[in-house]
Amino acid sequence: MSENNKVKEFFKLGEVGNYFIRVFQKPDPNQKSNLNLRMMHGINKISIIIFLLAIIVWTVKRFI
Repeated sequence: MSENNKVKEFFKLGEVGNYFIRVFQKPDPNQKSNLNLRMMHGINKISIIIFLLAIIVWTVKRFI
């Protein structure tokens, strides 16, 4: 395996990473959406942001 392929494989997002990208995209106007789906994605956005903030605060506290 070449060095370039190893780097690509290391940074491959997979299904979970693609979900994070998909959650923060604008909704597709052609796709039918309901209230439950919109609320689920809204709650997921909030929880992802709070988790990332907690990781940042924890890291800053750890190194200071």
